[in-house]
Amino acid sequence: MKITAEDVLNARILIVDDQQPNIMVLEELLSEEGYTNVSSTTNPVEVPGLHRKNNYDLILLDLQMPEMDGFQVMECLKANDQEAYIPVIVLTAQPGHKLRALQGGAKDFISKPFDIIEVKTRIHNMLEVRLLYKKLEDYSKILEETVQERTAELRESEARFRSLTELASDWYWEQDETGKFTKVSGPVLEMLGIQVDSFVENAPKGTAVIADPNGWNEHERKALQDIIAAREPFIDFSFSRKLPDGNVHYYRVSGEPMFDQASRFIGYRGIGIQCQEMPVAHKG
Repeated sequence: MKITAEDVLNARILIVDDQQPNIMVLEELLSEEGYTNVSSTTNPVEVPGLHRKNNYDLILLDLQMPEMDGFQVMECLKANDQEAYIPVIVLTAQPGHKLRALQGGAKDFISKPFDIIEVKTRIHNMLEVRLLYKKLEDYSKILEETVQERTAELRESEARFRSLTELASDWYWEQDETGKFTKVSGPVLEMLGIQVDSFVENAPKGTAVIADPNGWNEHERKALQDIIAAREPFIDFSFSRKLPDGNVHYYRVSGEPMFDQASRFIGYRGIGIQCQEMPVAHKG
């Protein structure tokens, strides 16, 4: 991120001084340096409104003026500006006013009577800092908008993924990091005898309960539990359940662990189908 000489010379500058000769000196000096966007006013009351309208990159502000002095102008700028950064260099002949001006929000000062080298140097340096600040601010806004757009895209993609997996399988499921079901869709309740949330009286929210725990192949269930405990994905894991009437139901389930942006494990999601016969094999 770089500030060019052209950026500096095209910056918007406002000169505020109740003495027109002082304004003329600064205007001539800035013009000779190549600054192209310089305006001025002898009325300090106008400054807050002018700044809201034109968003100056630099305000050269005299401190000793009638009706409203420079300190009062800075207070008005701070009260009305949307930014925390007030781009002010104060113009003063009073050494004792410099510290007070800096404490009041000014970023720098130029002593009167003017030293040409000092004026050129302080204005140029101030504008470089100010323009860089604005570029960083604009970049932050663009970055925030990009993040919001990508987040919306990811949510839309997630919704499409869920829709497709629900269509391509008998059921879709999600669990949190404790193993509690947070989403179950499809006829899994009827197929597996699993009950979730409000289906189970007095069960903690999200708890999955096997209505009839008998009939499951304990070896298969233990193997699947070990895979989940290791936070590993699994594809077409097959398991079975023998019903009280002697019939055996076969199932295949696939799942993957989920992690947040900080790489913290937050649960599993997956799909499952019921098979007509015992699958040949499974792989983790």
